[in-house]
Amino acid sequence: MRAPAWIAIAAAIAAGTALYAARPAPVSAAAVRITPPAEPAERGPQVAVLSGGCFWGMEGLFEHVKGVTGVISGYAGGSRNTATYQQVSTERTGHAETIRITYDPARISYGQLLQIYFYAAHDPTQIDGQNPDQGPSYRSAIWPQNAQQRATAAAYVAALNKANAFGKPVATRIESGAFYPAERYHQDFMRNHPQHPYIQAWDVPRLKRFKAAFPTFYAG
Repeated sequence: MRAPAWIAIAAAIAAGTALYAARPAPVSAAAVRITPPAEPAERGPQVAVLSGGCFWGMEGLFEHVKGVTGVISGYAGGSRNTATYQQVSTERTGHAETIRITYDPARISYGQLLQIYFYAAHDPTQIDGQNPDQGPSYRSAIWPQNAQQRATAAAYVAALNKANAFGKPVATRIESGAFYPAERYHQDFMRNHPQHPYIQAWDVPRLKRFKAAFPTFYAG
């Protein structure tokens, strides 16, 4: 999802839609049956920070989750002074494309957000990339905001691996680092550009998978 290549590769991405649709889902349906670990009740608005490839689709999917009150695209894992799209795209800053989710824990828990993240939002077995994007800025990572989130994330990853839910190890990293909002033109990209070839080829299928697997959490 590199901006300079949008026009040049638009036709190729669009052509890839049929190929993607024909492929089996990159994760096993067994994952959806593995419930997240129990966690203490939270009060008031909470924040979850997740990386799972291009932030356009991640943001677009979680904007359709009931209980989510806001989603911002941005960067995590590097420093503030290199948290720009142009610099992150060099794959030398240490950042990952990331989303910051604000949610109401009375309607959805952190563990349930992780369940959606692992099953529908991305393929957690890919290392340093998410098709069709490759590089560490597209890595799978969780950025816990407190000790309880870190414990929940670690326990859930362990449970998924123990059950061999995806047929291979979970590559998701549990990391620490600040979040920096991305440029304005990246915000609400899927909502503002629903017919963009990249969105149609890679993100719409993920949104459909989420809706099918978690109808009670889907907000139209």
